[in-house]
Amino acid sequence: QVQVVESGGGLVQAGGSLRLSCAASGSIFKITSMGWHRQAPGKQRELVAAMTVDGTSNYADSVKGRFTISRDNAKNMVYLQMNSLKPEDTAVYYCSADGVFIHNGVYDYWGQGTQVTVSS
Repeated sequence: QVQVVESGGGLVQAGGSLRLSCAASGSIFKITSMGWHRQAPGKQRELVAAMTVDGTSNYADSVKGRFTISRDNAKNMVYLQMNSLKPEDTAVYYCSADGVFIHNGVYDYWGQGTQVTVSS
């Protein structure tokens, strides 16, 4: 099986910073992309940032210049450095791992999510 586990969420004041971490482990053949998504109450889940194994990244317009995604391919980990946080960044943040897995082939796995709350 495959596990995707996020950590690093919490409560922070507006203007502050948080760093999220995510680790994928288990029956992995190759991960091609890892990313972060978020879902605020009453809203649809949206992509925040993603990075492919070759380092290509993309960001939601709302976080460009404030958030930075990075990866450790050897450890199947992805990070999200979030600076200049705003109350509208408040959401549950989910990590995803896309790739080829030993038991399920081409698939994408998701973590359980970590809460980020930004107070004004």
